[in-house]
Amino acid sequence: MGATDDVTKEYMKDNNVFADAFNYLIYNGRQVIKPSSLQELDTTEIALVEDDKIQKYRDVLKSAVIKKNDKATYLLLGVENQTKIHYAMPVRNLLYDAIRYHTQIIEVAKRHKKDKDLSTKSEFLSGFSKEDKIMPIITLVIHFGPDKWDGPLSLHDMFEVDDVDILAFVPDYKMNLIDPADLDDSSLDKFSTGLSKLLGCIKYSKDKEGLAKYFMKDGGLIVDVKTAQAINDLTKLNLSIPEGKEEINMCKAMEELIKDGEARGEARGKQSEKLEIYRGLVRDGILSARQASERSGIPEELLVEGLGSMNLF
Repeated sequence: MGATDDVTKEYMKDNNVFADAFNYLIYNGRQVIKPSSLQELDTTEIALVEDDKIQKYRDVLKSAVIKKNDKATYLLLGVENQTKIHYAMPVRNLLYDAIRYHTQIIEVAKRHKKDKDLSTKSEFLSGFSKEDKIMPIITLVIHFGPDKWDGPLSLHDMFEVDDVDILAFVPDYKMNLIDPADLDDSSLDKFSTGLSKLLGCIKYSKDKEGLAKYFMKDGGLIVDVKTAQAINDLTKLNLSIPEGKEEINMCKAMEELIKDGEARGEARGKQSEKLEIYRGLVRDGILSARQASERSGIPEELLVEGLGSMNLF
């Protein structure tokens, strides 16, 4: 497992972040799934097919209890973290889910064998009674990369066949995906944890001007230290994270990074890059020329150069 895989796995294990992702997926951001209702499960998926053993490892798997209208729903929720696009992801997820469904059947059969409570030939054959039920499974793929996911989103997307009469008899399998490139600001606002900021920073990580604007959103993007570290690890921004702080201002961290780079002379064109970032912020009305000058140390006349007669002050 690579370093970035370790980072995303540990980040998504947090019950608050995990619940946040599924509340976005299922309930459009409403806080229905409670972090306290989640219980982490073994991620090893093992199934016996004739004499062969299939063994796979999920990234994160949790059981959940969702209570709505005094009714409790029990289900399994799995997350697969992808920093790179996986072009066979629908089949991979399908296998995970199929093995876990099979595991539930085996567990029920073992219970019946112990209790000796099956009575009909069909029940003995199945190891499963007509009244038995299993839990639904929802697997969610979270793409932690800046490029738009261009892989298949369902089993049918992976077929060369496009005959609708044939496909009508081939069950499809839809892949649930959260992809930063597809999230606008209103979608990001539906998350309630630092996952929102992490996905937003990944979304803009290849666009320095867009990232600067995002950092300055609402007067300065504030993130918890765990999220800030994940942003550093996944975007390679190398922002300064002060010790002993629970939260950091990403705008200030970015400014410190630029200043440190200039002081050490590690990168050519830092001043020019900085100028373009702050000029863009002035052009888009996020900062006035005076505010941009105070933050960056760049003279106001340079910041407004070429921007015309806009109301820049």
